[in-house]
Amino acid sequence: MKLRSALALASTSALASALASTFLCLLICTSAHAKKSTEYKRLDVQLCPASRMDFDDGDSFSCGDEKIRVLGVDAPEIKHPKHGIANDQPGGPAAALFTKTALQGAKRVLIVRDGKDPYGRTLAHVLVDGELLGAKLIRAGHAYENVTHFGDNGMPEFALQILEAAKVSPKPPFEEPYKWRKRNQRKKR
Repeated sequence: MKLRSALALASTSALASALASTFLCLLICTSAHAKKSTEYKRLDVQLCPASRMDFDDGDSFSCGDEKIRVLGVDAPEIKHPKHGIANDQPGGPAAALFTKTALQGAKRVLIVRDGKDPYGRTLAHVLVDGELLGAKLIRAGHAYENVTHFGDNGMPEFALQILEAAKVSPKPPFEEPYKWRKRNQRKKR
């Protein structure tokens, strides 16, 4: 049975459990192709309804009170004076709009959690109607991949999708965000 058919038949609570099992199987079944991971973990999956979403930039948003940082990608920055970013990075507003539009237009948004970053945000892969948001951002030219720097976070199937999207997509038309931040972000003293 195809995943979309299964999604249409499953209830909301059963859906998260079924998807976690499906993704765990995908991870185990693709271990021969995994670039870095040799260990797999049980996935922590949650639906995020559109009514609970709030938007930040191209690679982060909120689901209720939980701030989410999308794994596997680095999107250009938008103005965040409280974080030392006084101006938008070229491409930042477009990436933020792309993510907002993709999430608001989705029938289902699934968050696959993997711990927290130094800023307290939940690190997660995000599935938008079954498609990985990180791969969508890369294919649309709104993000660079950062799997080669940070690894696959124990989710090699998602990492492979991101790496494959980066391999076949043109280079984004903006400076890599981590380089831009080094030159433009002012740390608070």
